[in-house]
Amino acid sequence: MKTILSLIVIVSLGSLSTFASQAPDPKAPKAPGEKSAAHGAAEKAPARVFFKNLKNGQTIPTKYKIEFGIEGVAVKPAGEIVPGTGHHHLIIDGDAIPAGQVVPADEHHVHFGKGQTEYEITLKPGKHKLLLQFADGAHISYGPELSAVVDVIVK
Repeated sequence: MKTILSLIVIVSLGSLSTFASQAPDPKAPKAPGEKSAAHGAAEKAPARVFFKNLKNGQTIPTKYKIEFGIEGVAVKPAGEIVPGTGHHHLIIDGDAIPAGQVVPADEHHVHFGKGQTEYEITLKPGKHKLLLQFADGAHISYGPELSAVVDVIVK
């Protein structure tokens, strides 16, 4: 009887370790619409980020008020990680931040950690790439899936 109980415990532990190795990594970034308590990804699908008042190829003045749009998730100030929420970042002449990476803070990465949804930008004349990147309360990017890009001409 003791041998049978030992065998049952060993088999059970083996099954648990197999299950655990197949379980998703809770720290891995999730695609928009996929629930994740660890990263706070959107619960509604499909989520999307967009520029409300900019189109690809648009000509704008050196000072221009940009309006940010979002659907499927909610804007919330930085600080607390709440599932289905986050805030905007504007990346000037740069690329989307991979999911799970922190959005840098420098002259090319503007943070809107207070939950702002508009920004008056000043750019030098010429061609510029503007990328809107959504990230969670800890500035951890949701990746290219929650970003939008437009190329503008500044005159």
